[in-house]
Amino acid sequence: MSIRYYSTNRNLKNVAGITPFTGKVSFKEALLKGQASDEGLFMPDTIPQLSLKEIQKMKGKPYSDTALLVSKAFLADEFPLENLKKVVKDSYNYPVPLEKVKPKTYIMRLDQGPTASFKDFAARMMARLMSNCRPKGERLNILVATSGDTGSAVGEAFKGVAGIDVTILYPEAEVSNMQKKQLDTIGGNVQALSAAGKFDDCQNLVKQAFSDPDLVKFNLTSANSINFGRILPQIIYYIYAYAQLMERDEQVIFSVPSGNFGNALGCEYARRMGLPVAKLVMPTNENDEFPIFMATGIYKKVSPSRACISNAMNVGHPSNLARFFNLYDGTVDRVGQVHKYPDMEEMRRYIFSVSVTDKQTRETIKIVYKKYKVILEQHGAVGWAGLVEYFKKYPEEKLAVCLETAHPAKFPEEIQKLLGLTMPLPDSMKNIDQRKGSAVSISNDFSDFKKYLQKNLKIKE
Repeated sequence: MSIRYYSTNRNLKNVAGITPFTGKVSFKEALLKGQASDEGLFMPDTIPQLSLKEIQKMKGKPYSDTALLVSKAFLADEFPLENLKKVVKDSYNYPVPLEKVKPKTYIMRLDQGPTASFKDFAARMMARLMSNCRPKGERLNILVATSGDTGSAVGEAFKGVAGIDVTILYPEAEVSNMQKKQLDTIGGNVQALSAAGKFDDCQNLVKQAFSDPDLVKFNLTSANSINFGRILPQIIYYIYAYAQLMERDEQVIFSVPSGNFGNALGCEYARRMGLPVAKLVMPTNENDEFPIFMATGIYKKVSPSRACISNAMNVGHPSNLARFFNLYDGTVDRVGQVHKYPDMEEMRRYIFSVSVTDKQTRETIKIVYKKYKVILEQHGAVGWAGLVEYFKKYPEEKLAVCLETAHPAKFPEEIQKLLGLTMPLPDSMKNIDQRKGSAVSISNDFSDFKKYLQKNLKIKE
Protein backbone atom coordinates (compact mmCIF):
# COMPACT_ATOMS: atom_id res chain seq x y z
CA MET A 1 0.00 0.00 0.00
CA SER A 2 1.29 3.49 -0.88
CA ILE A 3 2.35 5.81 1.93
CA ARG A 4 0.43 9.09 1.83
CA TYR A 5 1.28 12.35 3.59
CA TYR A 6 -1.05 14.49 5.73
CA SER A 7 -0.68 17.91 7.42
CA THR A 8 0.17 18.38 11.11
CA ASN A 9 -2.54 21.11 11.14
CA ARG A 10 -5.29 18.88 9.70
CA ASN A 11 -7.30 18.80 12.95
CA LEU A 12 -7.24 22.54 13.67
CA LYS A 13 -10.70 24.06 13.67
CA ASN A 14 -11.76 27.69 14.15
CA VAL A 15 -8.17 28.96 14.26
CA ALA A 16 -7.80 32.42 12.73
CA GLY A 17 -5.82 32.37 9.49
CA ILE A 18 -5.69 28.57 9.17
CA THR A 19 -7.91 26.53 6.88
CA PRO A 20 -6.97 22.93 7.71
CA PHE A 21 -5.74 20.79 4.83
CA THR A 22 -7.58 17.52 5.46
CA GLY A 23 -6.45 15.63 2.35
CA LYS A 24 -3.38 13.50 1.70
CA VAL A 25 -0.67 13.74 -0.95
CA SER A 26 2.00 11.49 -2.44
CA PHE A 27 5.67 11.77 -1.45
CA LYS A 28 6.41 13.50 -4.77
CA GLU A 29 3.73 16.12 -4.06
CA ALA A 30 4.96 16.62 -0.49
CA LEU A 31 8.52 16.97 -1.79
CA LEU A 32 7.59 19.62 -4.34
CA LYS A 33 5.16 21.56 -2.13
CA GLY A 34 7.50 21.68 0.87
CA GLN A 35 4.73 22.34 3.36
CA ALA A 36 0.94 21.96 3.34
CA SER A 37 -1.35 24.83 2.29
CA ASP A 38 -2.42 25.31 5.95
CA GLU A 39 1.23 25.92 7.00
CA GLY A 40 1.36 22.47 8.57
CA LEU A 41 4.16 19.98 7.90
CA PHE A 42 3.65 16.77 5.94
CA MET A 43 3.76 13.47 7.84
CA PRO A 44 3.64 9.90 6.47
CA ASP A 45 0.36 8.17 7.36
CA THR A 46 2.24 4.86 7.72
CA ILE A 47 5.75 4.28 9.05
CA PRO A 48 7.29 1.33 7.19
CA GLN A 49 8.90 -1.36 9.32
CA LEU A 50 12.37 -2.91 9.12
CA SER A 51 13.15 -6.16 10.93
CA LEU A 52 16.24 -6.41 13.13
CA LYS A 53 17.46 -9.08 10.71
CA GLU A 54 17.26 -6.67 7.75
CA ILE A 55 19.16 -4.04 9.75
CA GLN A 56 21.84 -6.50 10.90
CA LYS A 57 22.44 -7.55 7.28
CA MET A 58 23.83 -4.03 6.64
CA LYS A 59 26.84 -4.69 8.91
CA GLY A 60 30.07 -4.20 6.97
CA LYS A 61 28.25 -2.97 3.85
CA PRO A 62 28.66 0.46 2.22
CA TYR A 63 26.53 3.37 3.44
CA SER A 64 24.63 3.47 0.13
CA ASP A 65 23.25 -0.04 0.84
CA THR A 66 21.55 1.19 4.02
CA ALA A 67 20.38 4.28 2.13
CA LEU A 68 18.72 2.03 -0.46
CA LEU A 69 17.10 -0.15 2.22
CA VAL A 70 15.45 2.87 3.90
CA SER A 71 14.59 4.60 0.60
CA LYS A 72 12.85 1.51 -0.74
CA ALA A 73 10.80 1.22 2.45
CA PHE A 74 9.35 4.70 1.90
CA LEU A 75 9.55 5.25 -1.87
CA ALA A 76 9.30 1.93 -3.73
CA ASP A 77 5.76 2.72 -4.91
CA GLU A 78 6.71 6.10 -6.38
CA PHE A 79 10.22 5.67 -7.83
CA PRO A 80 11.59 2.82 -9.98
CA LEU A 81 14.25 0.76 -8.18
CA GLU A 82 16.90 1.74 -10.74
CA ASN A 83 16.23 5.44 -10.07
CA LEU A 84 16.60 4.92 -6.31
CA LYS A 85 19.84 2.99 -6.79
CA LYS A 86 21.25 5.87 -8.86
CA VAL A 87 20.04 8.49 -6.36
CA VAL A 88 21.77 6.85 -3.37
CA LYS A 89 24.93 6.00 -5.29
CA ASP A 90 25.30 9.59 -6.52
CA SER A 91 24.42 11.06 -3.11
CA TYR A 92 26.80 9.09 -0.91
CA ASN A 93 30.30 8.89 -2.32
CA TYR A 94 32.15 9.94 0.85
CA PRO A 95 33.01 8.14 4.12
CA VAL A 96 30.92 8.06 7.32
CA PRO A 97 33.48 7.48 10.10
CA LEU A 98 32.41 5.95 13.42
CA GLU A 99 35.15 6.97 15.84
CA LYS A 100 35.54 5.02 19.09
CA VAL A 101 36.13 7.38 22.01
CA LYS A 102 35.90 4.89 24.87
CA PRO A 103 34.33 1.44 25.34
CA LYS A 104 30.80 1.33 23.86
CA THR A 105 30.85 5.09 23.11
CA TYR A 106 31.35 6.46 19.61
CA ILE A 107 31.26 9.68 17.63
CA MET A 108 29.61 9.48 14.22
CA ARG A 109 31.36 12.04 12.03
CA LEU A 110 28.84 13.41 9.59
CA ASP A 111 31.32 16.04 8.37
CA GLN A 112 32.97 14.39 5.37
CA GLY A 113 30.63 15.58 2.59
CA PRO A 114 31.06 18.46 0.11
CA THR A 115 30.33 21.20 2.66
CA ALA A 116 31.76 19.36 5.71
CA SER A 117 28.34 19.31 7.39
CA PHE A 118 25.74 16.65 8.23
CA LYS A 119 23.32 18.64 6.08
CA ASP A 120 25.07 17.16 3.00
CA PHE A 121 23.40 13.79 3.68
CA ALA A 122 19.87 15.13 3.32
CA ALA A 123 20.53 17.84 0.74
CA ARG A 124 22.28 15.64 -1.83
CA MET A 125 19.64 12.94 -1.78
CA MET A 126 16.85 15.49 -1.84
CA ALA A 127 18.33 17.31 -4.87
CA ARG A 128 18.46 14.07 -6.84
CA LEU A 129 14.92 13.07 -5.86
CA MET A 130 13.63 16.51 -6.84
CA SER A 131 15.31 16.38 -10.22
CA ASN A 132 13.42 13.11 -10.76
CA CYS A 133 10.04 14.78 -10.15
CA ARG A 134 10.31 18.31 -11.56
CA PRO A 135 7.38 19.21 -13.86
CA LYS A 136 8.66 19.21 -17.46
CA GLY A 137 9.37 22.68 -18.85
CA GLU A 138 8.86 24.43 -15.50
CA ARG A 139 11.36 25.79 -12.99
CA LEU A 140 11.34 24.95 -9.31
CA ASN A 141 12.32 27.73 -6.91
CA ILE A 142 13.72 26.50 -3.63
CA LEU A 143 13.67 28.81 -0.62
CA VAL A 144 15.95 27.94 2.29
CA ALA A 145 16.35 29.58 5.69
CA THR A 146 19.66 28.69 7.31
CA SER A 147 21.29 29.28 10.66
CA GLY A 148 24.64 28.21 9.25
CA ASP A 149 25.12 24.86 7.54
CA THR A 150 21.82 24.02 5.82
CA GLY A 151 22.12 26.73 3.18
CA SER A 152 25.55 25.85 1.86
CA ALA A 153 24.75 22.11 1.87
CA VAL A 154 21.53 22.70 -0.08
CA GLY A 155 23.19 25.21 -2.39
CA GLU A 156 26.07 22.86 -3.23
CA ALA A 157 23.69 19.91 -3.65
CA PHE A 158 21.48 21.80 -6.14
CA LYS A 159 24.24 23.77 -7.89
CA GLY A 160 23.97 23.17 -11.63
CA VAL A 161 20.81 21.02 -11.34
CA ALA A 162 18.77 21.87 -14.46
CA GLY A 163 15.50 23.75 -13.97
CA ILE A 164 15.97 24.44 -10.25
CA ASP A 165 16.99 27.76 -8.65
CA VAL A 166 17.84 28.22 -4.97
CA THR A 167 17.43 31.32 -2.77
CA ILE A 168 19.11 31.09 0.66
CA LEU A 169 18.33 33.42 3.59
CA TYR A 170 20.70 33.65 6.53
CA PRO A 171 20.85 35.99 9.59
CA GLU A 172 23.56 38.52 8.75
CA ALA A 173 25.19 38.62 12.20
CA GLU A 174 24.92 34.97 13.27
CA VAL A 175 26.93 32.86 10.84
CA SER A 176 30.67 32.23 11.12
CA ASN A 177 33.04 33.84 8.59
CA MET A 178 33.66 30.44 7.00
CA GLN A 179 29.92 29.73 6.75
CA LYS A 180 29.30 33.17 5.21
CA LYS A 181 32.03 32.61 2.64
CA GLN A 182 30.52 29.23 1.71
CA LEU A 183 27.01 30.68 1.39
CA ASP A 184 27.91 33.81 -0.56
CA THR A 185 30.11 32.13 -3.18
CA ILE A 186 28.15 29.11 -4.41
CA GLY A 187 26.99 31.06 -7.46
CA GLY A 188 25.27 29.81 -10.62
CA ASN A 189 21.65 29.00 -9.89
CA VAL A 190 22.11 29.72 -6.15
CA GLN A 191 21.75 33.18 -4.55
CA ALA A 192 22.32 34.03 -0.88
CA LEU A 193 20.35 36.76 0.91
CA SER A 194 21.76 38.25 4.12
CA ALA A 195 18.76 39.22 6.28
CA ALA A 196 18.61 41.60 9.22
CA GLY A 197 17.46 39.70 12.31
CA LYS A 198 17.57 36.15 13.62
CA PHE A 199 17.26 32.69 12.07
CA ASP A 200 13.63 32.56 13.24
CA ASP A 201 12.96 35.72 11.19
CA CYS A 202 14.45 34.03 8.11
CA GLN A 203 12.39 30.92 8.75
CA ASN A 204 9.19 32.96 9.08
CA LEU A 205 9.89 34.85 5.83
CA VAL A 206 10.19 31.52 3.99
CA LYS A 207 7.01 30.12 5.56
CA GLN A 208 5.07 33.31 4.71
CA ALA A 209 6.25 33.10 1.10
CA PHE A 210 4.88 29.56 0.80
CA SER A 211 1.42 30.66 1.91
CA ASP A 212 1.27 33.85 -0.22
CA PRO A 213 -1.11 33.37 -3.19
CA ASP A 214 0.80 35.97 -5.27
CA LEU A 215 3.88 33.70 -5.26
CA VAL A 216 2.20 30.40 -6.21
CA LYS A 217 3.14 30.81 -9.89
CA PHE A 218 6.85 30.51 -8.99
CA ASN A 219 6.59 26.80 -7.98
CA LEU A 220 8.11 27.50 -4.58
CA THR A 221 9.35 24.61 -2.51
CA SER A 222 11.53 24.13 0.53
CA ALA A 223 14.78 22.33 1.17
CA ASN A 224 14.62 23.12 4.88
CA SER A 225 13.72 20.37 7.26
CA ILE A 226 10.10 21.53 7.04
CA ASN A 227 10.23 19.40 3.85
CA PHE A 228 9.84 15.68 4.53
CA GLY A 229 12.32 15.12 1.68
CA ARG A 230 14.96 16.43 4.12
CA ILE A 231 13.84 14.16 6.98
CA LEU A 232 13.85 10.87 5.08
CA PRO A 233 17.63 10.80 4.35
CA GLN A 234 18.33 11.60 8.01
CA ILE A 235 16.75 8.32 9.10
CA ILE A 236 19.47 6.42 7.26
CA TYR A 237 22.58 7.17 9.31
CA TYR A 238 21.05 5.98 12.58
CA ILE A 239 20.32 2.60 11.05
CA TYR A 240 23.76 2.53 9.43
CA ALA A 241 25.58 3.36 12.70
CA TYR A 242 23.68 0.74 14.67
CA ALA A 243 24.24 -1.94 12.02
CA GLN A 244 28.01 -1.31 12.05
CA LEU A 245 28.43 -1.12 15.84
CA MET A 246 25.91 -3.47 17.43
CA GLU A 247 26.93 -6.69 19.13
CA ARG A 248 24.01 -9.08 19.46
CA ASP A 249 20.55 -7.48 19.78
CA GLU A 250 21.52 -4.61 22.06
CA GLN A 251 19.86 -1.23 22.45
CA VAL A 252 21.52 2.06 21.53
CA ILE A 253 21.45 5.64 22.82
CA PHE A 254 21.89 8.46 20.28
CA SER A 255 22.80 12.00 21.32
CA VAL A 256 21.78 14.50 18.64
CA PRO A 257 22.66 18.20 19.03
CA SER A 258 19.32 19.84 18.30
CA GLY A 259 18.31 23.16 16.72
CA ASN A 260 15.44 22.86 14.25
CA PHE A 261 14.93 19.20 15.27
CA GLY A 262 15.04 17.63 11.78
CA ASN A 263 18.09 15.53 12.65
CA ALA A 264 16.60 14.23 15.91
CA LEU A 265 13.35 13.53 14.08
CA GLY A 266 15.28 11.18 11.77
CA CYS A 267 16.24 9.18 14.87
CA GLU A 268 12.63 9.18 16.12
CA TYR A 269 11.46 7.74 12.79
CA ALA A 270 14.29 5.17 12.80
CA ARG A 271 13.11 3.96 16.22
CA ARG A 272 9.53 3.75 14.99
CA MET A 273 10.72 1.76 11.96
CA GLY A 274 12.20 -0.86 14.31
CA LEU A 275 15.65 0.38 15.38
CA PRO A 276 16.18 -0.54 19.06
CA VAL A 277 16.80 3.01 20.36
CA ALA A 278 16.72 3.04 24.17
CA LYS A 279 16.79 6.83 24.37
CA LEU A 280 17.04 9.80 22.03
CA VAL A 281 19.11 12.47 23.80
CA MET A 282 18.28 15.95 22.40
CA PRO A 283 20.59 18.57 23.93
CA THR A 284 20.00 22.18 22.86
CA ASN A 285 22.19 25.22 23.39
CA GLU A 286 20.88 28.14 25.49
CA ASN A 287 17.72 28.18 23.40
CA ASP A 288 16.14 26.00 26.06
CA GLU A 289 12.46 25.99 25.08
CA PHE A 290 12.43 22.20 24.59
CA PRO A 291 14.29 21.07 27.75
CA ILE A 292 12.01 23.36 29.79
CA PHE A 293 8.96 21.90 28.04
CA MET A 294 10.14 18.35 28.75
CA ALA A 295 10.68 19.24 32.42
CA THR A 296 7.47 21.21 33.00
CA GLY A 297 5.01 20.03 30.34
CA ILE A 298 4.42 23.69 29.33
CA TYR A 299 5.75 24.97 25.99
CA LYS A 300 6.92 28.54 25.51
CA LYS A 301 9.13 29.48 22.58
CA VAL A 302 12.29 31.55 23.05
CA SER A 303 11.78 34.83 21.20
CA PRO A 304 14.02 36.30 20.03
CA SER A 305 16.31 33.28 19.83
CA ARG A 306 19.57 33.52 21.79
CA ALA A 307 22.88 33.85 19.94
CA CYS A 308 25.22 31.01 20.97
CA ILE A 309 28.56 29.74 19.67
CA SER A 310 26.78 26.62 18.36
CA ASN A 311 25.14 28.99 15.90
CA ALA A 312 23.44 26.43 13.65
CA MET A 313 21.26 25.58 16.67
CA ASN A 314 20.12 29.14 17.46
CA VAL A 315 16.44 28.31 17.08
CA GLY A 316 13.80 29.58 19.52
CA HIS A 317 10.88 27.62 18.04
CA PRO A 318 11.97 24.52 16.10
CA SER A 319 9.90 23.82 12.98
CA ASN A 320 10.01 20.07 13.50
CA LEU A 321 8.52 20.36 16.96
CA ALA A 322 5.19 20.20 15.08
CA ARG A 323 6.11 16.72 13.88
CA PHE A 324 7.27 15.57 17.33
CA PHE A 325 4.00 16.84 18.82
CA ASN A 326 2.05 15.03 16.10
CA LEU A 327 3.86 11.72 16.67
CA TYR A 328 2.97 11.93 20.36
CA ASP A 329 -0.65 13.00 19.69
CA GLY A 330 -0.36 16.78 20.07
CA THR A 331 -0.52 19.89 17.86
CA VAL A 332 1.62 23.04 17.82
CA ASP A 333 1.52 25.57 14.96
CA ARG A 334 4.08 27.64 13.08
CA VAL A 335 4.09 30.51 15.59
CA GLY A 336 4.46 28.24 18.62
CA GLN A 337 0.86 28.17 19.83
CA VAL A 338 -0.03 24.79 21.35
CA HIS A 339 -3.50 23.58 20.35
CA LYS A 340 -3.16 20.17 21.99
CA TYR A 341 -0.38 18.97 24.27
CA PRO A 342 1.27 15.63 23.42
CA ASP A 343 1.47 12.57 25.67
CA MET A 344 4.24 13.80 27.99
CA GLU A 345 4.71 10.48 29.77
CA GLU A 346 5.36 8.73 26.46
CA MET A 347 7.70 11.49 25.22
CA ARG A 348 9.77 11.31 28.40
CA ARG A 349 9.98 7.54 28.04
CA TYR A 350 11.90 7.86 24.77
CA ILE A 351 13.41 11.38 24.81
CA PHE A 352 15.82 13.17 27.17
CA SER A 353 16.68 16.84 26.71
CA VAL A 354 19.00 19.29 28.45
CA SER A 355 20.25 22.81 27.71
CA VAL A 356 24.01 23.30 27.34
CA THR A 357 25.51 26.75 27.94
CA ASP A 358 28.30 28.29 25.86
CA LYS A 359 30.57 27.91 28.90
CA GLN A 360 29.78 24.18 29.12
CA THR A 361 30.27 23.84 25.35
CA ARG A 362 33.77 25.35 25.51
CA GLU A 363 34.67 23.26 28.56
CA THR A 364 33.50 20.11 26.77
CA ILE A 365 35.71 20.83 23.74
CA LYS A 366 38.72 21.19 26.06
CA ILE A 367 37.91 18.15 28.23
CA VAL A 368 37.25 15.78 25.32
CA TYR A 369 40.50 16.80 23.63
CA LYS A 370 42.56 16.53 26.82
CA LYS A 371 41.07 13.18 27.85
CA TYR A 372 40.60 11.42 24.51
CA LYS A 373 42.58 13.47 21.93
CA VAL A 374 39.31 13.89 20.01
CA ILE A 375 38.51 17.27 18.43
CA LEU A 376 34.89 18.39 18.57
CA GLU A 377 33.47 21.67 17.29
CA GLN A 378 30.69 23.52 19.12
CA HIS A 379 27.69 21.53 17.89
CA GLY A 380 29.26 18.14 18.47
CA ALA A 381 30.35 19.39 21.90
CA VAL A 382 26.71 20.18 22.78
CA GLY A 383 25.87 16.61 21.74
CA TRP A 384 28.66 15.16 23.90
CA ALA A 385 27.74 17.35 26.91
CA GLY A 386 24.13 16.17 26.58
CA LEU A 387 25.26 12.54 26.59
CA VAL A 388 27.38 13.14 29.70
CA GLU A 389 24.37 14.70 31.46
CA TYR A 390 22.19 11.74 30.48
CA PHE A 391 24.65 9.19 31.89
CA LYS A 392 24.95 11.23 35.11
CA LYS A 393 21.22 10.82 35.58
CA TYR A 394 20.92 7.27 34.20
CA PRO A 395 24.24 5.45 34.67
CA GLU A 396 24.05 2.33 32.50
CA GLU A 397 26.25 0.27 30.20
CA LYS A 398 24.74 0.79 26.76
CA LEU A 399 26.04 1.39 23.26
CA ALA A 400 26.04 5.18 22.77
CA VAL A 401 26.61 7.26 19.64
CA CYS A 402 27.09 11.04 19.66
CA LEU A 403 26.68 12.92 16.37
CA GLU A 404 29.36 15.36 15.23
CA THR A 405 27.51 17.51 12.74
CA ALA A 406 30.18 19.82 11.29
CA HIS A 407 33.91 19.74 10.65
CA PRO A 408 35.97 21.60 13.31
CA ALA A 409 37.76 23.47 10.49
CA LYS A 410 34.53 25.42 9.91
CA PHE A 411 35.15 27.15 13.25
CA PRO A 412 38.90 27.83 13.20
CA GLU A 413 38.85 30.81 15.62
CA GLU A 414 37.10 28.87 18.38
CA ILE A 415 39.33 25.77 18.00
CA GLN A 416 42.48 27.92 17.98
CA LYS A 417 41.35 29.83 21.07
CA LEU A 418 40.33 26.74 23.07
CA LEU A 419 42.88 24.13 21.98
CA GLY A 420 45.70 26.16 20.45
CA LEU A 421 45.35 24.11 17.25
CA THR A 422 45.14 25.16 13.62
CA MET A 423 42.73 22.78 11.98
CA PRO A 424 43.72 21.65 8.47
CA LEU A 425 40.90 22.22 6.00
CA PRO A 426 39.14 19.15 4.61
CA ASP A 427 39.50 18.69 0.84
CA SER A 428 36.00 20.07 0.27
CA MET A 429 36.97 23.46 1.74
CA LYS A 430 40.54 23.89 0.49
CA ASN A 431 39.78 26.28 -2.39
CA ILE A 432 37.19 28.38 -0.59
CA ASP A 433 39.40 31.49 -0.34
CA GLN A 434 39.59 31.70 -4.12
CA ARG A 435 35.81 31.68 -4.56
CA LYS A 436 34.06 34.94 -5.43
CA GLY A 437 30.53 36.13 -4.76
CA SER A 438 28.41 38.21 -2.40
CA ALA A 439 25.03 38.11 -0.72
CA VAL A 440 22.12 40.51 -1.33
CA SER A 441 21.20 42.39 1.88
CA ILE A 442 17.50 42.54 2.80
CA SER A 443 15.47 43.57 5.86
CA ASN A 444 13.39 41.07 7.81
CA ASP A 445 10.17 42.65 6.50
CA PHE A 446 8.13 40.24 4.35
CA SER A 447 7.13 42.91 1.81
CA ASP A 448 10.83 43.47 0.96
CA PHE A 449 11.43 39.74 0.58
CA LYS A 450 8.31 39.35 -1.58
CA LYS A 451 9.42 42.20 -3.89
CA TYR A 452 12.84 40.56 -4.27
CA LEU A 453 11.27 37.21 -5.20
CA GLN A 454 8.81 38.75 -7.68
CA LYS A 455 11.63 40.64 -9.38
CA ASN A 456 14.21 37.82 -9.52
CA LEU A 457 12.54 34.42 -9.72
CA LYS A 458 11.85 32.68 -13.05
CA ILE A 459 8.78 30.56 -13.88
CA LYS A 460 9.83 28.61 -16.98
CA GLU A 461 12.98 26.71 -17.90
